[in-house]
Amino acid sequence: MATTTPSTTPDERFARLDNEPMVVAGQPSKVFGGTFGIVREIFAHRQLLDLLIRRDLKSRYKDSALGFVWTLIRPITQLIIYYFVMGQILGAARSIPEFAVYIFSGLTIYGLFSEMIAGSTSSIVSNGGLIKKVYTPREIYPLASIGSALFNFGIQLVVLVGATIVTGAIPWHWDILYFFPSVVLVLIYGVAFGLLLAALNVYLRDMQYLVEVLLMLAMWASPIVYSWSMVSDRLAASHGWLLQLYTDNPITLAVLGFHRAFWIGGADTPYPDELLLRMGIAMLIGLVLVYAFHRVFARLQGNFAQEL
Repeated sequence: MATTTPSTTPDERFARLDNEPMVVAGQPSKVFGGTFGIVREIFAHRQLLDLLIRRDLKSRYKDSALGFVWTLIRPITQLIIYYFVMGQILGAARSIPEFAVYIFSGLTIYGLFSEMIAGSTSSIVSNGGLIKKVYTPREIYPLASIGSALFNFGIQLVVLVGATIVTGAIPWHWDILYFFPSVVLVLIYGVAFGLLLAALNVYLRDMQYLVEVLLMLAMWASPIVYSWSMVSDRLAASHGWLLQLYTDNPITLAVLGFHRAFWIGGADTPYPDELLLRMGIAMLIGLVLVYAFHRVFARLQGNFAQEL
């Protein structure tokens, strides 16, 4: 005769659940343990990160006849428009030699920062369906936007190098090494503010529209369509502190670094003193911001699914 196991009562089941150990789903809350823990977790989900980057890139040109060719058409069109409108019609090219290379080198590095920030800000909200269904490190979503921005940056970099070849202003000099600290500087601040804004946008949806306005202002507040020496001539005598504040802006430093790397027409153009040192200090400050803003992100990410 078969024996039957008596069913447990709800009180017994609740009692067993009370004795089960708690398992944290996500990074620990220790000061440094959380940071190192999320790095390991992101590395463990690197295949998912790669898939999200590919999905983001493919979705941009889905059902498009030209597809990824648009990644070349857009920067080339941008270069032509700025060259003729700003350089020839408004006359900026008269005071800046090799104006096409000058302006596009600044646009290339600024475009990387702009796309990183804009994509990261909306990354959590746009992936709300995934976040509500399955647990993954939330940092993966802004990092995926940064990865797709780096891909587009690579395309624009090809166009920039092509422009130097076409104009005969190939940057065969040691200053080309300024390329590396400039990119690292933008990546550090892009990751820092990308994490912060991605989290804030979940709770305040107006954030992404505010970011669009701020990015537009940041572009014109950087020496992209005008030279740093123009600002220096006007501010050095009467507003020296304002000139230092403007110069030490990490976006300004990255743009100046790209000019040193790719723009050979400004060999005699003055640059800020100790440019490389300024970039190094800005990097250290940026790393502190990455840590601080990630802690803010970690505190806020617990309620992402409920808010979405």
